[in-house]
Amino acid sequence: MKTAIVTDSTAYLPYYIVEKLDIHVIPLTVTIDGHSYEEEVDLTSADFYEKVRGEGPLPKTSQPPVGKFVELFESLKADHDTVISIHLSSGISGTYAGAVQAGEMVEGIEVHAFDSELSCYIQGFYVIRAAKMAEQGASPDEIMAELAEMKKTMRAYFMVDDLSHLQRGGRLSSAQALIGGLLQVKPILHFHDKVIVPFEKIRTRKKAMKRIADMLAEDSEKMPLEAAIIHANQPEEAEAWKVELQERMPNVAFTISHFGPVIGTHLGEGSMGLGWVKRRA
Repeated sequence: MKTAIVTDSTAYLPYYIVEKLDIHVIPLTVTIDGHSYEEEVDLTSADFYEKVRGEGPLPKTSQPPVGKFVELFESLKADHDTVISIHLSSGISGTYAGAVQAGEMVEGIEVHAFDSELSCYIQGFYVIRAAKMAEQGASPDEIMAELAEMKKTMRAYFMVDDLSHLQRGGRLSSAQALIGGLLQVKPILHFHDKVIVPFEKIRTRKKAMKRIADMLAEDSEKMPLEAAIIHANQPEEAEAWKVELQERMPNVAFTISHFGPVIGTHLGEGSMGLGWVKRRA
């Protein structure tokens, strides 16, 4: 018997990693103009940004039904005795709570739910580490202890390009959005106490990205890191930033990921993020 690793679609893990490491993914849903789509299943990120471009109402996002978790956990019982279920921050979604509830409903398999307290590929760092450890035969307690240790060095920052998404989503007043737009303010956001809050206000996109990169450089001098560049439909800019960062920090292992439909709904097209964690020896 072995340990199964479960996560949700907001980790935005590439399909080849999901397949290679036998990761089970529960999708969240985004509703656009009355049509509901399971992200990364029924709707690609590129199609999502094309659909929501403009001044219409923001899409609605929803967590997976508890029944989806129950169904998956029940199916895993045949070959597994334990599940480690890793999810986006409980401060912005009920997905983690759904995994906990489902774990209490299913008998015959032990479910350990883990609140990443953030999202996107930074959440994916936890998932990949857990899956590799499970593959190597680590116990559930060893894996959960490693995830808790990772949290100590996990960092994630996001630069929002368009303040209107935050304003339309009720996270910024119209006056603040107008003033911010006129001044070209590019808020740097981060997760604090499980929710997204402002970290700093920077005047330009270039300076905001440099500020985030400087924080990564500072941490990279203290320990070996793996980092993820995350973009909202800006693949060329992400690739260029990766080249720049790799030249500056050759000791950091970089990958590129994206903000999919659910997280992209709240951050908006053009957003960029950078997150990192201590590399395992």
